[in-house]
Amino acid sequence: MHRVRPVDPHRLLKVLLKLGFRTVRQKGSHVLLMNEKGVRTVVPVHPGRDVKPALIMAIIKETGTEREKFLELLEKA
Repeated sequence: MHRVRPVDPHRLLKVLLKLGFRTVRQKGSHVLLMNEKGVRTVVPVHPGRDVKPALIMAIIKETGTEREKFLELLEKA
């Protein structure tokens, strides 16, 4: 089992796009993404700040993706 580490928000967005999510809108520094099933999630894109592990785990849970698959895609991105 991989350990979740802080990640650059742009890498996180790439992974979500690969998983079938698309950008719906952006308000300020928060990007709203949604997939074809209507599942949505929000990624904060603050300059110079990484997304913390707790939020990454919440996003994994929201999207319904397997943890290992998500982390594997994150490593490749």
